[in-house]
Amino acid sequence: MESQKQFNRRFSFEFFPPKTDQGKEKLQAVRDQLAEVNPDFFSVTFGAGGSTRDRTIDTVLSLHNQGISTAPHLSCIGGSRESVAELLDLYMENGINRIVALRGDLPSGMGAGGELRYANELVSFIREHSGDAFNIEVAAYPEFHPQARSAEDDLKNFVRKVKAGANSAITQYFFNVDSYFYFIDRLEKMGVTIPVVPGIMPIVNYTNLARFSEMCGAEIPRWIRKQLEAYGDDSESIRQFGEEVVTGMCEKLLEAGAPGLHFYTLNQATASVNIWNNLGLAQRDKISF
Repeated sequence: MESQKQFNRRFSFEFFPPKTDQGKEKLQAVRDQLAEVNPDFFSVTFGAGGSTRDRTIDTVLSLHNQGISTAPHLSCIGGSRESVAELLDLYMENGINRIVALRGDLPSGMGAGGELRYANELVSFIREHSGDAFNIEVAAYPEFHPQARSAEDDLKNFVRKVKAGANSAITQYFFNVDSYFYFIDRLEKMGVTIPVVPGIMPIVNYTNLARFSEMCGAEIPRWIRKQLEAYGDDSESIRQFGEEVVTGMCEKLLEAGAPGLHFYTLNQATASVNIWNNLGLAQRDKISF
């Protein structure tokens, strides 16, 4: 973990683009609530195969035009070099300086992945097209990507993204801090020292959490799972337990030198803000990039 202690800490929240006018109104309220705690930036997701492309753009530019530093997600699956270049140009023209570069998922029924197949190819293309205009974030998987052939292959894939020009990384969420510490130690032994920011998932609904975790390969430790199951439909107990567990996990990560936190909000504010306040993050110094 020593390599991570050298970096300025940064804290961020992630949204997904709303599908309806009602969803837009809800996100506006959530965004206003989260903006009050003064995060370093927001990020906005990009649907499978670019399925939310226009909604992602609209959400990103709306946030940016209101003076909020925003990082659009950009996926290469299902897209062409030309379409990626158009997005990069649009973001540069509008003063966006951070990109979350991902391979992305194929939508159901789509047979081909597009001209850029992997995240390292997307990172290379961004650098070739845009130089150093963007701080490029990539994904990291402390518990390993669910489609990786092996743990070793997954680490090598991550190193390829770094060598292609990634500046920093955001992890998939996890609930076992040792998986993050071990992942960082492995990277240090491979000579990789970019900041790797832990992704944090607040616990507010056990059914949804179990479904998300199954899809993305994030392990819910047995003791957490059993306790959540015991609460049944008692949403207030789930909320209190989740807040306590996730706050404690974040404290351990920061005490050990993690270079910040990235909250997966699922377009909700309360749980993330409560954890934020428990950690005393309002008193921190903001990053300058």
